[in-house]
Amino acid sequence: MIIDMIRFGVIGTGRISDWVLKGAAQDPRITVTAVCSRTEDAAKVFIARNPLAERAKVYTSVDQMAADPDVDAIYIGTPNQTHCEYTLKALEAGKHVLCEKPLALNAVEGRKMIEAAEASGCLLMEAMVSTLNPNFRVVADRIAEIAPVRQYSSYFCQYSTKYEALKRGEVATSFKPGTAGALRDVGVYTLYPMVALFGKPSKIQANMQTVTTAEGVSDVQGTAYLGYDGMDAVLAWSKTYDSFQPTEIAGEKGNLILDEIHIARKAEIIPHATPTSGQGPKPGRTLVSEGLPYNEYYYEFKEFADLIEKGLKESLQNSLQTSLTVLEIMDEILAAHLPGQLLWPDRKEPSL
Repeated sequence: MIIDMIRFGVIGTGRISDWVLKGAAQDPRITVTAVCSRTEDAAKVFIARNPLAERAKVYTSVDQMAADPDVDAIYIGTPNQTHCEYTLKALEAGKHVLCEKPLALNAVEGRKMIEAAEASGCLLMEAMVSTLNPNFRVVADRIAEIAPVRQYSSYFCQYSTKYEALKRGEVATSFKPGTAGALRDVGVYTLYPMVALFGKPSKIQANMQTVTTAEGVSDVQGTAYLGYDGMDAVLAWSKTYDSFQPTEIAGEKGNLILDEIHIARKAEIIPHATPTSGQGPKPGRTLVSEGLPYNEYYYEFKEFADLIEKGLKESLQNSLQTSLTVLEIMDEILAAHLPGQLLWPDRKEPSL
């Protein structure tokens, strides 16, 4: 089925929505026909700075936008605690959904969203940029060359400008106890590619650092050690410091390296060399992929549009099972370190 245009409604007018629309604009099949924000003024300002949305209608109600016949699909770029609610509304209205990471607050919400997608017959995909990156795809395709794999290590450590305010007791949305924090915000980038490549680990052990304010406990950094049959995984994530460690897949026949896991711009392979106790020449690195022909967020919209054209309801690359498994792992880590913050059944979050 050839589709001339996919008409998107965008929920959320923060910086992530600005970033993704720059990529969406590079796919000629994508247009934005509606924008939903808490206020009309915020929506209008967003439209003014995003040419792809220059003719978009303005909404302050998700229900009203979801009912718009001129909207085919909805991108959700709002805080984590709204992902489930807004996804369910969109799916019930018969709209395809591209939902920002993490897919939900927890696995309970994730299952509800997946079940709703199956019932509606609509496409649901998590907007995880890393695994749709062409450099990541090259690495995924070349794992057999270094197999058997013995370790996956990945880091996403990025100092947050809001961390200093958190230490003063001022809690930004990205640190909100029970709904955000370092694991959900940046740790998910290390987890998702691991699960996409190797599935669910059999063992999970983690350590987390936290900051306590009047609003509760916020996780600010963490490390996880995960076990598979025959291999280990080591993950580190933080909003308290920067790290420039690459992501590495180490096998008995060599190593595959990505310069960054969030937005990989270079991939290398290092064949296994004869052991020399550090005295001989280092094995040479071979560049297998470099650069991105398009904006980094283009690839998630291309995948989404391709799936709609093919009439498919799920991505093989960003599968719903991968999303659910990641939520289950995060639930286990959070339950061990921040008990009571998983479901928040009494939370009163503002809705559009």
